This record gives sequence, structure tokens and C-alpha cells, in this order.
Amino acid sequence: MGLSTHVLDTMHGTPAAGMAVALYTTTAEGQATLVRRFTLNADGRSDGPLYDNDSLRVGTYRLVFDVAGYFKGRGVALPEPNFLNQVALDFGVAHTDQHYHVPLLVSPWSYSTYRGS
Repeated sequence: MGLSTHVLDTMHGTPAAGMAVALYTTTAEGQATLVRRFTLNADGRSDGPLYDNDSLRVGTYRLVFDVAGYFKGRGVALPEPNFLNQVALDFGVAHTDQHYHVPLLVSPWSYSTYRGS
């Protein structure tokens, strides 16, 4: 399955439908190259894998989630500046024959992630 992501809105108890996300490749020097931008579907997922197993490469990646934009779009009154604006998750892929699923559980004030299956 390659690489996928899924976001759950823990404030509302729903998938984070409509959240904007960007995927980057990164280097050891910290440089990031944009691969693509996308919007999460009604299930809080991208439409299809971000990379399939044939195109996924060993290396480092970054997913950037527009948390503040999403919650503002849901009508949540956020302070200025917001506590969380964008959440960037840097992670590595060591085995391209495995599925790397990067879920995010998020509210306007906290987030957590893990390597899913």
C-alpha cells in the first residue's frame, strides 16, 4: 500500500474532512521539496495512497497538516495567534515493501501520531 494518512478530529469526534495537507520529501540537511498538496476526503483520508509501493523510496518525508485552517473552517473560535497552526510530522521510510500509515489525532490544542498499519 505504500504511504497513506488519516486525520481524526478529536474535538468533534469525526474524521477531519476538508483538512489541507502537504507532502514533502526531506534531506538530512533539512531541505524540503513539495511532492503534492491535497485535501482530505469525507473519511479524513487522501483519495488513494500518497505513494504506492512501486514509487515509495527509502528516505525521509514530512506531512504538514493545516490544523488552524481546518478548525477555523469548522467555526471554532481560536485565539490569535492560535496554539496550533500547522502540524508538521517528519518520519522515515526504511522498508518500501511495507505499508507506512501516518495517522494524526488532533484538536486545536493537542495532537498525537503513531505508525499505523
